[in-house]
Amino acid sequence: MIHVKDHKQRDMFNPFEYLGPKRLALLESSWAHLFREEILHNLPVEKIFHLYDEFKGRKTKELYTMLGITLLQQMEDLTDEATVHEFAFSIKWHYALNVTDKSDFSSYVAPRTLWTMRDIVARLGLDDALFENVTDALTKLFDLDPSKQRLDSIHIFSNMAHLGRIRLFVRTIRKFLVNLKRHHADMYQALGDLAIRYEEKNDGQFAVKPSESSRKLQEVGNDCFLLVERFKNHESVVSMASYHLLVRLFNEQCVAEKTDAATSVVIKPNKDVPSDSLQNPSDSDAGYCGHKGKGYQMQVMETYSPDKSQPNLITHVKVEAAHESDANALLPAIEDAAKRELAPEELLADSLYGSDENVEKAKELGVEVVSPTMGTQSQTIGLADFAFSDSDEITVCPERQKPQRIKTGKNGGKIVHFDKTVCDKCPRQSECPVKRGKRHSTIEYDAKSLRLARRRAKEKTEAFREVYRFRAGAEGTMSDLDRITGIKHLRIRGMLQVKLAAVLKATGLNILRATTFKNRLRRQEKRKKGSSPSPNGLVGDVKEHILRLLDYLKELSGAFRSVNYRIARFESQAE
Repeated sequence: MIHVKDHKQRDMFNPFEYLGPKRLALLESSWAHLFREEILHNLPVEKIFHLYDEFKGRKTKELYTMLGITLLQQMEDLTDEATVHEFAFSIKWHYALNVTDKSDFSSYVAPRTLWTMRDIVARLGLDDALFENVTDALTKLFDLDPSKQRLDSIHIFSNMAHLGRIRLFVRTIRKFLVNLKRHHADMYQALGDLAIRYEEKNDGQFAVKPSESSRKLQEVGNDCFLLVERFKNHESVVSMASYHLLVRLFNEQCVAEKTDAATSVVIKPNKDVPSDSLQNPSDSDAGYCGHKGKGYQMQVMETYSPDKSQPNLITHVKVEAAHESDANALLPAIEDAAKRELAPEELLADSLYGSDENVEKAKELGVEVVSPTMGTQSQTIGLADFAFSDSDEITVCPERQKPQRIKTGKNGGKIVHFDKTVCDKCPRQSECPVKRGKRHSTIEYDAKSLRLARRRAKEKTEAFREVYRFRAGAEGTMSDLDRITGIKHLRIRGMLQVKLAAVLKATGLNILRATTFKNRLRRQEKRKKGSSPSPNGLVGDVKEHILRLLDYLKELSGAFRSVNYRIARFESQAE
């Protein structure tokens, strides 16, 4: 039976009044107050109503509370056991989640219940809804201006061993044999020595010297091929997930060469193994990045404010395997933010995101991408140093020589001819991109090369450096995600669970940053009030203090009257 509370409805009496003014002040300056006031009632509980009956069955745990616990666990990077203890005993968590009932039903959650709710959130993809609802609530709270944003990625290691090629074969084959023994013991027994060789107690035989690694790799490759071929016609075995991993591993790491006599297995060179290949049979979704290693990555786009007039909030996240290129992440990030009316007008990113194709497509979406170009300029003089007409045709070179002829090439580019005799006498000919031929000096360019040349020229200006310097702030966000939420090393594996943890950690960082910014605004307001003189001078201050004292005495006398009334009522009942 569905159990939810209306967290927008206020209590007649503050259930946390017993804490006193000092501890209440601490709570109101923490993330718990922001969570209670702005976020808790915005959690998407309606998306899990279909899993429960409205009237039948045992009453569920309060669903707003359960989604809140799932979010807070990732925000504070807690294990399941630590999460259970925090929810049971932490006043801050009770305040944030509006838990006012001290019974076990309301103030305790079993690890199994916590695991089940986390699995539901992962399977239904509610992590995205949680991120969007929280971010949209904070956006409205601070009237966020999303016009200036920056984009970068962070690498994530899931809870898996980093295996070499030999160990990868061994683990995958062993995983298959364990499942085969569990479901088809007779087939397992028929394998004889092959099955015994891959038992865990015989693991030491695969720890070989580097000089023997190629021979051992060939052996395990042959064993993998033997198992794939032996069971390829057994439907019950082929349907096993571990058999699919075995086939995938062989196709990615080996090549079967057929001859008239037999079929031989050839191990692929390292460079021929694709980056999306199997990294560990325990986490088949992980990929490989040559720069950062195995695992996953998350694209992060956030707002920034040069004058620090608003909090830096993450507006877009996307978790993907590590082999995915950053070049493909820019346009989806802009489109996703645009759906929630958070698209930037100016987006800072590094050179991988700033390809010419990305920059032009982003311009069509109304976004200016500020990013360095890939590669370097080979000559001191660049194409952008020439003078151009409105139709992007060269009018004069940097030494004021006019072209003799301009024609259009087969691909739509321009071919410009200069007088060779003049170019031969030019003092800057070694620095110039114009190529000298037998009869002419020519330079070829198209629209793309011209755009890149102009971007390279712009990168040398002080104006570009002044704008682009704010991109470095994205590294601070990646550091916060690592230090505060522990996103780089997760306790789980698999795309569903990694995505859940990473997205909720980014959501938690938004909450923490919003709290910090709100407290800073509060301190600034207090300083302004403290530094501004009273409009009525000293007399006005004294009068204000007297009025406060009278209000306090009225409250005190009212409390005494209430006590006297209760005493008199008790005495009359006793008589």
